Amino acid sequence: PSLSTAATLRKDMPNRTAVAEFLLLGFSDGRELQILHFVVLLGIYLAALVGNLLVLTAIALDRRLHTPMYYFLGNLSLLDLGAISVTIPKAMANSLRDTHSISYAGCVAQVFLVIFFASADFALLTVMAYDRYVAICQPLHYESVMSQRACVRLAAGAWLSGVLYSALHTGGALAISFCGGNTVEQFFCEIPQLLKLACAGSDLVEVGVIIFSVCLILVSFACMIVSYVQIFRAVLRIPSEQGRRKAFSPCLPHLAVVSLFISSGAFAYLKPASRSPAGLDLVVAILYTVLPPLMNPVIYSMRNTELKAAL
Repeated sequence: PSLSTAATLRKDMPNRTAVAEFLLLGFSDGRELQILHFVVLLGIYLAALVGNLLVLTAIALDRRLHTPMYYFLGNLSLLDLGAISVTIPKAMANSLRDTHSISYAGCVAQVFLVIFFASADFALLTVMAYDRYVAICQPLHYESVMSQRACVRLAAGAWLSGVLYSALHTGGALAISFCGGNTVEQFFCEIPQLLKLACAGSDLVEVGVIIFSVCLILVSFACMIVSYVQIFRAVLRIPSEQGRRKAFSPCLPHLAVVSLFISSGAFAYLKPASRSPAGLDLVVAILYTVLPPLMNPVIYSMRNTELKAAL
């Protein structure tokens, strides 16, 4: 009976394998193009590092920027530094060495860190929307509501929520058994691409986590919408056009960053997994993992005279 039971189990799970490493999608197979991609990625990475480090340095050294808005912006730059450092260096190394492999442990670490920085980033953007709401709609209570202790707690809450949220996803990813090979159609380990390789039924935990995550994101997004509806109403009541422009000017960069982050991330995680070509998935992944850390310092500096003066 034991032999027949073992034979039945082998018959029921013919394609289930223990994965020691994954193969990531390369940007190109030609050696010259791989070197070109390495140079381009290096330029993007250095630009993101310099931009975010400049913002952090300016906020740390200029006392005029020791306010809640710039405190949260400094946290955002720190998260952006971590986010772009998780994916781009590995992609550069693969392009330079003409390889596509990543270990199972390295893949799990990428899943944890990518989701951690992305979710903490989104939580912090929600906090920044609340900060703008208090500053514009309740200016007389701003200093008491957004005190130093309150700002530290809000920022710590954003970081902690990222850790908890990422731990849930990583636990769901560890529960996946892989029957579809070990080739990930992305330049880093991404949950939607790993689900394509999952055995039937082994991805139920992660699917449940994704559904729960969507609910949390919708709640946070609804909070942002409510905040900006109140902000719009308060700004429209300001009699002078110059006053309205001055009041709403700090909100425009935040809206631009939130729109870019949510649109690209939602498309990457909510589209049907089997209907999109690998090239499109690659472009979308670059949009939500590379573009926000690269563009956030530029977006927040363009319309901010205080930050430009400090820089």
